[in-house]
Amino acid sequence: MFLKNLNIELKSAREIEKMKIAGKVVGEILEKLSEIIKPDIATKDIDIFVEKYIKSSKMKPAFLGQKGIRYPFPASACVSINDEVVHGIPNVSRVLKEGDIVSVDIGVIYEGYYGDGAKTYAVGKISDTASKLLKVTEISLEKGIEQVLIGNRLGDISWAVQNAVESEGFSVVRDFVGHGIGRSLHEDPQIPNYGKAETGVKLMAGMVLAIEPMVNVGSHEVVMLDDGWTVVTKDGSLSAHFEHTIAITEHGYEILTGCFS
Repeated sequence: MFLKNLNIELKSAREIEKMKIAGKVVGEILEKLSEIIKPDIATKDIDIFVEKYIKSSKMKPAFLGQKGIRYPFPASACVSINDEVVHGIPNVSRVLKEGDIVSVDIGVIYEGYYGDGAKTYAVGKISDTASKLLKVTEISLEKGIEQVLIGNRLGDISWAVQNAVESEGFSVVRDFVGHGIGRSLHEDPQIPNYGKAETGVKLMAGMVLAIEPMVNVGSHEVVMLDDGWTVVTKDGSLSAHFEHTIAITEHGYEILTGCFS
């Protein structure tokens, strides 16, 4: 069912159940990555683990082959280190070291329906600033999710994320946003991580949203590298990224990508 003039597709209980199956695999992978992300692992090894897990679950990687500015995305996971905000390309020569932070973004397809989630990990012992960044970013996601209620508006989610981040002295990325999700990886509506409460589209049962705060220690400004994929902070400051896929039901919200914290 589509909402007129908005291109927002409301999902049936059957469709949400399929997305829950996809999301469960995303959550499982993100949880298991906590055990393997350590100093001296190459980002390509992370990608190999992710792809094998997805295929062993009889699902398809959602990111592999996604169209880009220059060429399709060449991996099953986006792996972004330190000042890389999103869409980092895994590489055998990029090896994690003690003190890094690394975000891993994963999407899967199950019977034509998508699940999408991300988490940022500490690599060994990290700085106090990096530790605070991870905590604040995850809390901002939680605060955004708390606003996913029938009758609220998209702006309530955006404001909750922005307030949680900026009250701690960090900034939210404005050039990239969360999104609707379903039979496509990116659907309407867009969900900025900044905005005004009580504005925007009213939330309804059947909406499925990928909420994903991207938070920088410094300025909110970002730039894209020459590879046409990797987005970094303009000032070189650290960035973190957390994401869940959320379904709105008659009874509230349901986190489809599981609890991977």
